[in-house]
Amino acid sequence: MNELKQKYTNEIVSSLMNKFEYESIMQVPKLDKIVINMGIGDAVQNAKALDDAVEELQQITGQKPLITKAKKSIAGFRLREGMPIGAKVTLRGERMYQFLQKLIAVSLPRVRDFRGISNKAFDGRGNYTLGVKEQLIFPEINYDNVNKVRGMDIVLVTSANTDEEANELLTQMGMPFQK
Repeated sequence: MNELKQKYTNEIVSSLMNKFEYESIMQVPKLDKIVINMGIGDAVQNAKALDDAVEELQQITGQKPLITKAKKSIAGFRLREGMPIGAKVTLRGERMYQFLQKLIAVSLPRVRDFRGISNKAFDGRGNYTLGVKEQLIFPEINYDNVNKVRGMDIVLVTSANTDEEANELLTQMGMPFQK
């Protein structure tokens, strides 16, 4: 069993029960899933860019990404409905905890000038979105094989009802929020 999941079960649940005075253990917020989305704008001109991004996403998450397609046509971007323009992965269960642990312990500290992640990226429903500017912060990505630096969005979906609960959950899991 993953260290982070063990920590959640053994320590975090009881400390959240005390802090927010839940009656039932089922009210304690938990991490439902992590969605990692990579928009590839140059996939319109260059189909190989999409393949590279899909491969990198697969290396990072250990799971095959789903290719996302355009919902509407936008003439200014030379984009037609149904064209592939991105890739996303939804992680749940064991893989989700492994990814989060790696993100907290290895990847985020590798970001240049890292002073912690923003406290303001909660959506009001207890979900947290984190933007990563480059895929090179992940240890699986080999610097020599990267032909273009791409960013991605990482969305942590929790079962918390408020941002305060979600913030406390993620803080106790070890997310490096700004002081």
